[in-house]
Amino acid sequence: MKIGTVIGTVVASRKVDSLKGVKLLLVQPLDEERKASGEPVVACDTQQAGPGETVFFIGGREASLPLPEPFNPSDATVTGIVDAVTRDA
Repeated sequence: MKIGTVIGTVVASRKVDSLKGVKLLLVQPLDEERKASGEPVVACDTQQAGPGETVFFIGGREASLPLPEPFNPSDATVTGIVDAVTRDA
């Protein structure tokens, strides 16, 4: 899993049938210091996250598993909203 910040939403008037009704978010991955790391990714949303929220998401083949139809062409899926992160020294 990775941590990121929701920086926007993605609206697609046309998409594959299996993604109809699935909310899409633009997520900026974060590094261990919670700074932007890499390019933003489009992620399917299973948690009703919104802009500005810190989320954790999964990528790769497993990204389609939390979706209603498990054979979706998803590279990333938000699977949780982060309330707090603590790091031991």
